[in-house]
Amino acid sequence: MKGISLSFMVIGVLAVLVGMGWGIQMSATGDHTLSPAHAHLNLLGFVTMSIYAFFYHLVPRAAEGGLAKAHFGLAVLGLVTVVPGIVMAITGAGEGLAKIGSVLTLLSMLVFLVVVLTRGRAA
Repeated sequence: MKGISLSFMVIGVLAVLVGMGWGIQMSATGDHTLSPAHAHLNLLGFVTMSIYAFFYHLVPRAAEGGLAKAHFGLAVLGLVTVVPGIVMAITGAGEGLAKIGSVLTLLSMLVFLVVVLTRGRAA
């Protein structure tokens, strides 16, 4: 694995390590208030990023060009805004960041759809 597929995988593994640690902390304290943010970190961070990594690894042509880089940037930016945004929403500090992160994450998936439809066929 190399290039953008490796980058997506590294982000995914880092996200799940943080998510696992967070889950252990919630279990140890008995406070699961932030479990929705924890779940989003694991699902968007590990599961989705890993799917992206495997796709780009299996279809290297899709990783060529700026669209894949834009996808990576939007996906990472969405992840690092939506998770703290959910924490803020749960703790009553406002929903703005969660909304921005959600839109960025949606845009990331739309860019991925374009990548899949235009470059998804293996050579």
